[in-house]
Order: sequence, then C-alpha cells, then structure tokens
Amino acid sequence: MSKPRLTLACGSYDLLRGLIDGTTQPPGVDLNVLTMASPERHGRMLRHVEFDVCELSLVAYLVARDQGRPFTAIPVFPHRRFRHGYMVKRTGCGIDKPADLNGKRVGLDTLQNSAGLWMRGILQDHYGVDLKSIEWWCQEEEDVPFEPAKWMKIRRVAKGKNIDEMLVVGELEGALYPETLPSIRKASPKAALLFPDPKEAEIDYYKKSGIFPIMHTVVIKNEILERSPWVAVSLLQGFQAAKEQCYRQMKDPRNFALVWVRELMQEQESIFGPDPWPYNLEDNRKDLEAVVRYEYDQGMIKKKPKIEELFFPASLQEIQHYV
Repeated sequence: MSKPRLTLACGSYDLLRGLIDGTTQPPGVDLNVLTMASPERHGRMLRHVEFDVCELSLVAYLVARDQGRPFTAIPVFPHRRFRHGYMVKRTGCGIDKPADLNGKRVGLDTLQNSAGLWMRGILQDHYGVDLKSIEWWCQEEEDVPFEPAKWMKIRRVAKGKNIDEMLVVGELEGALYPETLPSIRKASPKAALLFPDPKEAEIDYYKKSGIFPIMHTVVIKNEILERSPWVAVSLLQGFQAAKEQCYRQMKDPRNFALVWVRELMQEQESIFGPDPWPYNLEDNRKDLEAVVRYEYDQGMIKKKPKIEELFFPASLQEIQHYV
C-alpha cells in the first residue's frame, strides 16, 4: 500500500528543518512541505482550508474550532515567544509603568493575533492593566469573523493609516504588535518599550507563571483523521524527531554565528530545562488554560472547552523520544 501524500504548510524554523529537508520523516507518510510566512499560511488555511497539515495560530485555531471548522490540532507547538519586548508606549504621555495604560488608546494588529492576545492577558494577570478601560484600535481584518465581548471598546484604524504612525503622531498612547514596530527599530525618540529590559521582565514572568507563551500549533484536516487516524501519531513523531535533531545540532557551537553560544545555551537550560518546546499536553497545560480563559473572556469563543478536547485523542499518547 502506498504512503498517503500530505502537504504541510509551516514556517522555516530550525525546529522543523528535518521535516523541511527530509532528513526526518513521519512514519508511513509522504510529506510535501511548503514553507511560507505566517499571515499567508494562516489566511489560506482559515479561509480556504488549503493544506492537509498546517502550522496555525493557536488563538485562531480556537476561534475556528469554536465555529466548527474542519480541522483538529495535535499537541505540537513549533513557535513560542515571550512578548514583553513587543509592548510599546509613546514617550512623554505619562506612561511609566504598565498600569498607566489604563484608560488609554492602544493599537493592535488584530484581536485574534496570538501575540496580541498573550500581551493583553499578561498585562491583565500580572501588571494591573484593566482591559475594559482601554480603547483598542485594530489595524487588520480578522481571519475568522467573530463578535468580541461587549465590554471591549473596539475601533478600526482608518484606511491609509497604520498603528506605528498613529503612535508617533499622538493618536495612540500604546501598541501591542506581533513584530517590532519601525519606530522602535529606528530608535525614534517618540516611542519606547513598555519594559525597558524585556529579557529581565520575561524571565521574571516565566519564573512566576511557568508559562512560555505558545504562538502556534499544528492542525490536520478532519477528513484525513477520519480516514487514517494513525496519521496524527505519525506526524507527532515526525515533529518530535525534527525537534530532537535540531537539539543535537545546537550542541555544536560551529553551527552558529554567535560568539558566546555555549553560554547562551547553558543559560537557557538553567531556566527552561533541556526541552523548552515540549510537544505534549501536560507540560503545556498552564499555557493552554490561559489561552482558553483569555479567548473566552474576550468573546472570541462561545464555549470554554476542556484542554483535552482541543487535540485529536490519539495524539495525546506518550510518544517515543529519538535522542
């Protein structure tokens, strides 16, 4: 019997390199890998379900799942990122600490963006920010339409304007954006990071919360899972093998154009342990419970699912480690 040929759309990450170049393979699956940027990949999957398997925004997945879209996740999380370094304030407007954002105007890419959701949740849970008091200005249309919670004050950025310009000219006091804003890259005197030392703040947040924010998960079309449920476990094993191949390569400092890579790796392991990117449910429960709570409270999902319900059941079993 021939192997099923499946198309995977994903980012071009070191953690996925084995799948991309074919040096690791999901058992029994012929995988065709397409690498592309997140906005294109997410939009094509959410609007048209174009791919058999797709690395997808975790937040958008929960919204799509709540609305009955025909794909289901496995507990693979290839992209995570702390977000304190993406919270921006306008200088000279009286914002000295995060809680000073209360009652202000804050720009977003979209409400549904994973980075923005995490930033709003972190500010609310740990820094005294009252989300209900803030006027939220959204720049882009949502990939999956939904009705935000009634308490959210939502405004739309006018055509021809953007969040960064509105910030520096005084139309916004803050911004929570998924990428580094041009004003920060160019060191504009009119904008500054909300947390002057993001790394210190992120380490402190992790030690207190136990959360390394999840940006993306991996989804599979339901029709494939119904026809061949074993594919979920096979793909999980393939992602795990690629990740562990990456970890082996990271042990050789010659693979990096970094002067103190060994010291950086030692620091990372002292904080996170040997596997900062675990692909299972239990090691990610705190992160997932936080995302579900944030989305439910902000009106993105109408039902509050149990964490186990988010993933295809067969993929929740313990998998073999390849290292």
